[in-house]
Amino acid sequence: MSQDNAPAKPKRGLKRPIEVVRAELLNDADTKKIAKAVGMKLEDYVELVLKYAQDKDLEPELNIVPDEELKKNGITPVTSDEAADLLIRGMKGELPGSAPDFDNSKFEKPTSGAAAGKPSLSVDAPPSAPQAPSTGTQDAAARQAMLDQIKRGGGGRA
Repeated sequence: MSQDNAPAKPKRGLKRPIEVVRAELLNDADTKKIAKAVGMKLEDYVELVLKYAQDKDLEPELNIVPDEELKKNGITPVTSDEAADLLIRGMKGELPGSAPDFDNSKFEKPTSGAAAGKPSLSVDAPPSAPQAPSTGTQDAAARQAMLDQIKRGGGGRA
């Protein structure tokens, strides 16, 4: 007998019973917020999360929809410039919910002592002056190069 015909089982699934995890997700406030933010019913979103939690090797699906179909459904597709700007802002940590820059945080790097090299939050030290984002020619050139790559559909690979 061969096991080749046996149905594939999820790999590296949950360590706890699925019913327990499902109940926790259904009662979790963050899960409810996420489901609402992505426009899904809570139950459907939880089932989708459990699907991926049960099979760690499962890849997410990507659906590419033509702009015309999006417009028919009342969705305005983003332009390549808007998509490029979104990617750049995301890489810079400027999008809501993204991690802030270390320079924009209230943390300071001690220069000496036992905590040297580790960030700390000190009330004794005066707050550092906020630094404006650089608008030098190098940033503008790098931004334009990235926009050009995105418009071409390339990632700069040879």
